Amino acid sequence: MSVSKLKYTTTALFLLVLIQYADAAAPPKPDLRSLLLFKSAADPDNAVLTSWNASTDPCTASWLGVTCLRSSVSRIILENLGLSGSLPPRSLSTLTQLRVLSLKQNHFSGQIPDLSSLTALKLLFLSHNRFSGPFPSSLTSLSGLYRLDLSYNTFSGSIPASLNGLTRLLTLRLDGNGFSGPLPGLVILNLHDFNVSGNGLAGRIPDSLSAYPPSSFANNRALCGPPLKNCASPNTTVSSSPTGMAAEIKPGDTQRGKFGSLAIIGIIIGDILVLGLVSMLLYCYFWRNYANELDSSPSGKSSDKMAYSSSPYPYPNPAQSCHEKGQIVFFEGARRFELEDLLRASAEMLGKGGLGTAYKAVLDDGNVVAVKRLKDLGATGKKEFEQQMEVLGKLKHPNLVELKAYYFAKDEKLLVYDYMPNGNLFWLLHGNRGPGRRPVDWATRLKIAAGAARGLAFIHNTCKSLRLVHGNIKSTNILIDGDGNARVSDTGLAALSGNPKPNGYRPSEASEGRKLRQKCDVYAFGVLLLELLTGKFPATVEGGASELPRWVQSVVREEWTAEVFDLELMRYKDIEEEMVGLLQIGLACAQASPEHRPKMGYVVKMIDELRRGTAEDSPVVSHVELASE
Repeated sequence: MSVSKLKYTTTALFLLVLIQYADAAAPPKPDLRSLLLFKSAADPDNAVLTSWNASTDPCTASWLGVTCLRSSVSRIILENLGLSGSLPPRSLSTLTQLRVLSLKQNHFSGQIPDLSSLTALKLLFLSHNRFSGPFPSSLTSLSGLYRLDLSYNTFSGSIPASLNGLTRLLTLRLDGNGFSGPLPGLVILNLHDFNVSGNGLAGRIPDSLSAYPPSSFANNRALCGPPLKNCASPNTTVSSSPTGMAAEIKPGDTQRGKFGSLAIIGIIIGDILVLGLVSMLLYCYFWRNYANELDSSPSGKSSDKMAYSSSPYPYPNPAQSCHEKGQIVFFEGARRFELEDLLRASAEMLGKGGLGTAYKAVLDDGNVVAVKRLKDLGATGKKEFEQQMEVLGKLKHPNLVELKAYYFAKDEKLLVYDYMPNGNLFWLLHGNRGPGRRPVDWATRLKIAAGAARGLAFIHNTCKSLRLVHGNIKSTNILIDGDGNARVSDTGLAALSGNPKPNGYRPSEASEGRKLRQKCDVYAFGVLLLELLTGKFPATVEGGASELPRWVQSVVREEWTAEVFDLELMRYKDIEEEMVGLLQIGLACAQASPEHRPKMGYVVKMIDELRRGTAEDSPVVSHVELASE
């Protein structure tokens, strides 16, 4: 073989190998083929989707309405563009990483193709088009859907009960269609935005849907039951008279109806007489006993001991001296009252924690305070206790629950605080989850995060020589005052307990017997931010509280950051950047290494920067309102 021929053969082989390698290395483009198939049906004249060019890559070129994630199409948003036609059967089926599809306010028609392969789909908006046919059965298999909007199309047939499989659904809009038949009993716990108005539905509204407003069911003439008009009784017999008027009682039933009415009246009168006789006997009996009690009391009033019996705080033994009983010590500016006033107050338990039990106490003059009855403090003596109280009593800040007074006796330690009427962050985030719950909006969460950060930063910086530590940061200790501001409570109490280990969200370096440090508070605050963002209570995560940051980090590493956020936050628009920003602050605070955690003063600055340009703070919903819904 000649040298020139050998060179030619070698070059040809090299080019062949290079081409094969390039073909093997080049990623397949099923997304490109699917998008071009979609374009051929929706915009055959190339009048709108001119940037959708077969010679370019949708993930590297600027294709109108297309967004990619890791070289795969993740969003298609083509709204109000005048697109029309029907969707080809396989035009979208290969977009397996598609998370958002919005085609609303166009002129698409025909049936929805099979979308069951789009397992990553989270948001589907197809409203204000001309889609027709029965409810698309493939949609009920998309268990990851958050929002489904098929409103204002021409769908018909029944609404399937298999929608119950969409357990993450926040929005279900089927209004303005031609659906008929009865409503299925949908039980989707997080469903907030629900509407089936303007259809041809009939029958009774299921109890599981009765909490939604009447507007959700309007313009369905044959629907009845709460929240609409009550349904007619199924036992009522309705007949038509010759004049066309409806009559409930037939002519032959007149005597039977008259007899029934007389019998009912007689029974009612008899019951009233018997009830009156029994009431008189009971009144005479109890009045006689009460008169005897008045006679036996020297002052003509019930004894103080009876009044104290309703108090959760044990009344000191009268045989003890005043010194043994102790006395209430008030701090400057606190409204003063006697120990007896506190013991006489009606009390309601607010919560029980590792350091003691908290009560709401209403004094005789109407003043309301919160009282914390501390558990056994181990070897803590009176002097050490009083010194700690003197330090805590001087801490005054708009984002701290102010200590007003304390009581120390051998077997009883009480702390008196301002009462916070709107409960705590734990209740706002986790209380009454289900239908009818009013969610905590993003502005409120961000406001609470900023307030709690300021309060904790004040504790850390108020007396640098003491390097004060909270030691018990958790959502139950972030209270909400009457103006919706976050107030940090239980400040410094962990240092008084026999076990100095932090009782809140614990970092890995916290161990029994080690001195509490401010970086432990920073870690706990980071976990608090993650709880506020994810809606997950840290103690429920497998492996304990410290597992929540690890779980969030693992999700973020996979670039599925949106998966970590609370479903209740998905209903709000244009907050993704702020949520990711707060998430980064939380992860920075919850770093495994204490040296890598920021100081609380810097955390305050970062959160304040996030809040600039956000909507005006919204009022915090009170725990009473949440419980009553």
